[in-house]
Amino acid sequence: MKKMIKTLCAAAALAVLGSAAFAKLPPPSDEAKAKAAEAAAKAAWAGKVDAFKLCQSQDRVVAHYKKAPAASDARPAAAVAAVAAPSGACVDPGPFVYVPAGAAPAAPAVTPAPAASAADPVKKP
Repeated sequence: MKKMIKTLCAAAALAVLGSAAFAKLPPPSDEAKAKAAEAAAKAAWAGKVDAFKLCQSQDRVVAHYKKAPAASDARPAAAVAAVAAPSGACVDPGPFVYVPAGAAPAAPAVTPAPAASAADPVKKP
């Protein structure tokens, strides 16, 4: 019994000393901060992809439910009419693209085509 109490006290003392060592860790470097920001952005994108897939599967279930004959399910006609049609509001998040917070997103270079004026004669081939 005494041995167990001594072991428990020693473990508690080590835990207290160990927590002091963790408290003095240096702040993360800029590289580590950038990696953490990218991981957070990727996790947010993955959440959007999951929501998109869930929306699509719900739309498929609703479409299948509406396609099934009402008589075989013994559902009242009012309940079948109350089921909403697939909303089509599922928004595809697209591929993952990470743009660091400090960098401005590159705008695509779009040059407007010169408009044909009324004074320019139309050439026929």
